[in-house]
Amino acid sequence: MKKVLLSLVLVAVLGLSFTSCRETKEKTENAIEEAANSAGDAIDNAADAVEDAAGDAADAASDAVDNVKEGAENMANDVKDAANDAVDNVKKAGNDAVDKAKQAGNDAIDNAADKLKGN
Repeated sequence: MKKVLLSLVLVAVLGLSFTSCRETKEKTENAIEEAANSAGDAIDNAADAVEDAAGDAADAASDAVDNVKEGAENMANDVKDAANDAVDNVKKAGNDAVDKAKQAGNDAIDNAADKLKGN
């Protein structure tokens, strides 16, 4: 009878261990599946973040190029305006010099005429 009782206990323990193993196997499979899903989600999120960062970097580079172009255009316009101002100043100085030369010539003629009349 003792052997029968021990045999029943042994069968019960083995039955429980097989049931326990199945549950452990299912839990392990579920945990692995959840971990795989989490890893997949993390990879997708990382890919989205990289894509967003690349887009932001491209936008920043484009903005920088636009700013450089705008700065160069403004500088070119400033140089053009300065050159035009310089040309205008040279023209004015030339015209003033011509006017002064005419005046000096007229004064010289008037002085010469006065001297001739006075003689």
